[in-house]
Amino acid sequence: MNMTPTIAIHMSAALSAVIIGPLAIWARQGRLVRPKLHRAFGYAWVTLMIITATSAIFIRDFQLPNIQGYTPIHLLVIATFSSLIAAFRALAKGNIPLHKGIMTLLYLGACIIAGIFTLMPGRYLGNLLWS
Repeated sequence: MNMTPTIAIHMSAALSAVIIGPLAIWARQGRLVRPKLHRAFGYAWVTLMIITATSAIFIRDFQLPNIQGYTPIHLLVIATFSSLIAAFRALAKGNIPLHKGIMTLLYLGACIIAGIFTLMPGRYLGNLLWS
């Protein structure tokens, strides 16, 4: 697999989301709450997650176990969109603790855990890193 524009977009959005996610969480923590900053970083992070998930649909791998090029990590696309919908639904209903929980789990699952799996040997970035 070569570095295609789709992979470059996906990787750039994902790495940016890994960096911006903690800033959105930080802006809402502690005694000094920064709602405008939280909202700005939050919308930026959500936008990056949408770009990451959407671009992942167009990245297919026929070498790993797959179904028409879609590997098990592609299930994160469904999980990402479902989580974003659920988080904004909770926010619309005023359920801030549920919104916070969903967004935190989404960050951990889609950014951190998926990032670790991406760096495994046999994956494109893993091969670049370990070879």
